[in-house]
Amino acid sequence: MPIIDKIAALQDDMTAWRRDIHAHPELGFEENRTADVVAAKLAGFGNITVHRGLAKTGVVGTLKGLGTGSGRAIGLRADMDALPMPEANDFDYASRHPGKMHACGHDGHTTMLLGAARYLAETRNFDGTVHFIFQPAEEGRGGGQKMIEDGLFTQFDCEEVYGLHNWPELEAGKIAVHPGPVMAAADQFEIIVTGHGAHAAMPHRGIDPVLVSAHIVTAAQSLISRGTDPADSAVVSITVVDAGTAYNVIPDGAVLRGTMRTFSEATRNRIEQQFSRMVSSIAEGFGAKAVFNFRPGYPATINTEPEARKAAAVATQIVGSDNVVWAPPPTMAAEDFGYMLQQRPGAYIWLGHGAHSGPGCRLHNPHYDFNDAILTTGASYWAKLVETLLPRSA
Repeated sequence: MPIIDKIAALQDDMTAWRRDIHAHPELGFEENRTADVVAAKLAGFGNITVHRGLAKTGVVGTLKGLGTGSGRAIGLRADMDALPMPEANDFDYASRHPGKMHACGHDGHTTMLLGAARYLAETRNFDGTVHFIFQPAEEGRGGGQKMIEDGLFTQFDCEEVYGLHNWPELEAGKIAVHPGPVMAAADQFEIIVTGHGAHAAMPHRGIDPVLVSAHIVTAAQSLISRGTDPADSAVVSITVVDAGTAYNVIPDGAVLRGTMRTFSEATRNRIEQQFSRMVSSIAEGFGAKAVFNFRPGYPATINTEPEARKAAAVATQIVGSDNVVWAPPPTMAAEDFGYMLQQRPGAYIWLGHGAHSGPGCRLHNPHYDFNDAILTTGASYWAKLVETLLPRSA
């Protein structure tokens, strides 16, 4: 089955919605206009009860199908926030807010879920309840976690929860589904090294924190190359080294910062503990001191395999079996839908987007623009997922 006819007929409407949202980007927990637009459209579709206030700007629309027997419920999630970056595009719907841009396609994600909601509100050809979850603050601020803390799954109990992200590296018309890890956990760390300053011509009179830092940077890579199973992906990147102010002065201290990305919770915990011990031991060996500060970030986004297989089966109905990519390599990027998958079984898919904005343009690029041609694909996937997972009795 290709794109749903009634959703195909919404192409122009959905394009207009998406471009309006694109022109008015809002950062995490500031999506007031976007939330107003979403809530108004959901209410206007009819049959949908609209709830607001979770995670400040979150919106949840609840729709019951025509069937009355199952008592089941699922959740579909889209993110709404933009990025704090300037837009380099010059089309007429480019960002009207300097320093803010929809460079990750959340405008498209929101629009596709609205399109599915409109179709499902009209047809209601399912048995059970669907919760349309419009989440704020995915970009680094943990809006998904905040919605859960504010009672998302207690107020709107879902047996399963599903999400998607457009994927420029995947050709438009294809859908990728992972039976396990999709995206990595992303944690931050800061290492504060304390030595003893001295004249650069007399290093023996001090304890050089730059030298200590250099050994830490080098040794950190052994956490992956010699401490991690080669079949288990992980990355430690030290991205900031801050020390010194003059050519001829050995400073008192240095600061290192970076990120750690893992898929396995066991690997995540092990690297944190080993990294902390390594930092202290190296510093002590030079007569310096070092403090390792670890800042947990998003958890890994890990699909449950039964739900991933359900998602793949629905994707096959929309784009055909030849266009469903099963079990592609995951990415080390992060996504806070992982919090929701810690609470409920579910699946997060990649929706093929293609290099619509031009060669080399990818997510978080100032030239990025969502490919409006795939709006009906995503909306049809959502609608068919609901009708398949919550079928009406014959």
